[in-house]
Amino acid sequence: MMAVAEGKQQRFDDKGGKIDVLGDEILSHVLERLPDRLDRLSWCLVCKRFLSVEASCRQYIHLLRSEILSKVLQRYSQVKNLDLSSCIQITDESLETVARLAGKRLLSLKLIRVRGFTCAGLEAIGRGCSSLQEVDLTNCLHVGDATLAGLAQLKNLQSLKILGCRYVTDTGLGFIAASCKQLKLLNLKWCLGIRDAGIMAIASNCKQLHTLDLSYTEVTDKSLALLATLDHLQNLSLMACNSVNDTALVCLKNGSRSLQRLDVAKCANVSSVGIMALANSSVQLQELTLSYCLPITDMLLESIQQFKNLQGIKLDGCDISGAHINLIGRGCKDLKEFSVCKCNGVNDRGIIGVIIGCPGLLKLDLTCCRDLTDATMGAIASSCKGLRTLKMEACNLVSEEGLELIGNGCPNLEELDFTDCRVNDNGCKSIARCTALRFLKLGFCMDITNTALIHIGAGCHNLRELDVYRSVGIGDPGVAAIASGCPRLRVLNLSYCELITDSSLMSVAQLRDLMQLELRACVLLTSVGLAYVAASCKKMVELDIKRCAFISDPGILALTQGCPHLRQINMSYTQVTNEGLMAVARQLSCIQDLKLVHMKHVSVDCFAEALLACGCLKKVKLLMRLRMEIPSHVITQLENRGCRLRWMEKPA
Repeated sequence: MMAVAEGKQQRFDDKGGKIDVLGDEILSHVLERLPDRLDRLSWCLVCKRFLSVEASCRQYIHLLRSEILSKVLQRYSQVKNLDLSSCIQITDESLETVARLAGKRLLSLKLIRVRGFTCAGLEAIGRGCSSLQEVDLTNCLHVGDATLAGLAQLKNLQSLKILGCRYVTDTGLGFIAASCKQLKLLNLKWCLGIRDAGIMAIASNCKQLHTLDLSYTEVTDKSLALLATLDHLQNLSLMACNSVNDTALVCLKNGSRSLQRLDVAKCANVSSVGIMALANSSVQLQELTLSYCLPITDMLLESIQQFKNLQGIKLDGCDISGAHINLIGRGCKDLKEFSVCKCNGVNDRGIIGVIIGCPGLLKLDLTCCRDLTDATMGAIASSCKGLRTLKMEACNLVSEEGLELIGNGCPNLEELDFTDCRVNDNGCKSIARCTALRFLKLGFCMDITNTALIHIGAGCHNLRELDVYRSVGIGDPGVAAIASGCPRLRVLNLSYCELITDSSLMSVAQLRDLMQLELRACVLLTSVGLAYVAASCKKMVELDIKRCAFISDPGILALTQGCPHLRQINMSYTQVTNEGLMAVARQLSCIQDLKLVHMKHVSVDCFAEALLACGCLKKVKLLMRLRMEIPSHVITQLENRGCRLRWMEKPA
């Protein structure tokens, strides 16, 4: 007994425990094995040393509030990747703080949809962050040429995304081309001011470029001829580039041997002539996207067969009625992904030919191919044993026999979409044999009942997302089966399942990893049920309770206490009053998106006060009449902060 007592004394004496024997490096390796954010938070609460180790290991930060930026960067001295996209506003002073405190160690910076900064702020980044390799300014609508001039100081820049920056012109692109010689990825989608001169400057100076997105720009064949000379260009997207024609593809044929992925979707002036010219060259594409652009002919399909290394083909929205789609199966034996979503003329014979010829398919999208039957399902089951993704929304001729074939033949399926199909309980029993399933959509399946979800819960224990939107036969027993059988569920859509009650929400409360919950028009739910969810689902980020008429302040108050990370809530048509809305505004510091239409128990003054109190608010939806009732200075202040207000005219 004396020895035991002495052992305990040794382990728990005042000078520390045996944990002190472990160095910080070992503790940091332990911390690396805790990917869950809440687990890492628990780690920080153990002791000051654990807190210090976490701070010294943190290399990535996603910040919600810019006012704590300085303190965060001082505390986390090893941060290399900084995401400020969730901040409603970032000023030049904030960016100067980043340059001063993160300085030369910073490798990536994201400012997606952020307002407030000017060219002076990014000039400070250019001066102070010499190691910066990745910058993302997606949908920063105020960014223009002067901004890019500041970024041009980043000699090590390898990735630049300026999607939707419509004020950027060839001049700004010229600054980047002249200085950023190491550029490898450039995304210019929706940069409407870009013309050939800017792209030619990039092609002439950025010889390491391997990924370029020019979608929805006004580039022509002239600049593409120079791009074709780039030795490392692998990925080129030209979606909706209507000034590009077949001549451009001929240029690629003559020059670009490194090209692996080409997207010419919605290119009105690209025809089969250009594609056939490219096929008759040394270019060995791995992915080809021809969606919504040209009629598919046998001659075109025969030429596509010449891409022997082709792994992905997307023909979404094309007219295939005059072609034999099975020709693809004869030549493209290594095909991994095939999509004919919303195509005219798709039938069993054509798809079966592709399936039999390409047994290595991993992803198959047959959405809205309404003429497909169980014959196609049989071919998939017998030939594509390794299939991971199958999308068959609105394929109404597929029966439970077809689903049984899939359940027996495709055990590795991870994603299934049978939205608006004739799926019944027996069909779901077959689906449940796909034990690797992670994503399942059964919305608008009017024939499924609780029995269907009982089967899914019993077989699909790895499920992460489930959508049974408007599948009106679902009730409490089905939800209970899912909650107990699929503990890793993160996204659950039960909207318009009018049979579910608070009992379902008691079951949902078991899902500790749940992040997104949609309960729209579940008319029997009350605040009592919502309180159960709030008490347990601490990771909740998005919640939709629109038209849940019995949910009122007690449920919302429970949310503000139990779900501190909520970023998006739809409370339209609920019984929430001033008290509930103010609690959301004052206690949910992460809230960024609010939908507040027809909240008849909330006053105009409360709307104004609550919206101003939401420091991170980026989007809000309100009834049109409030536009005249909310004081104009409140609206102006919100808009100046970067909040986008949508005024809706909706019936009560």
